[in-house]
Amino acid sequence: MPRTTKRPQPLPPAVFHLLLALRDGEQHGYALMQRVEELTDGGVRMGPGTLYGAIKRMLADGFIEESEERPDPALDDQRRRYYRLTDLGRRVGAAEHARLSRLLSAADVRRLGLGLGLGGAT
Repeated sequence: MPRTTKRPQPLPPAVFHLLLALRDGEQHGYALMQRVEELTDGGVRMGPGTLYGAIKRMLADGFIEESEERPDPALDDQRRRYYRLTDLGRRVGAAEHARLSRLLSAADVRRLGLGLGLGGAT
């Protein structure tokens, strides 16, 4: 049964990365690790412990579900588990994307005086 909270909480980065990786369709664990690395241009390399810990949480929260459908057995390993987004997972991913977009919009680098060298801000 999915857990509920009164107010949406920021998602752990691993969970958000996996929600993004699953937008393209169901995938198994190793493919998810590769997709996250691809989506982040190599900036995030998710290890098995992080991956399966996040998957366990996402299953419990109802963000993803295990797929009953299997590819051709001759092309697949029966031990693989395939995961796909639920409608809740899509909504949660979209809400987190919106939250992060608002945060980035509010973080006026020039006003904060961070001088990160982003687009001429000093």
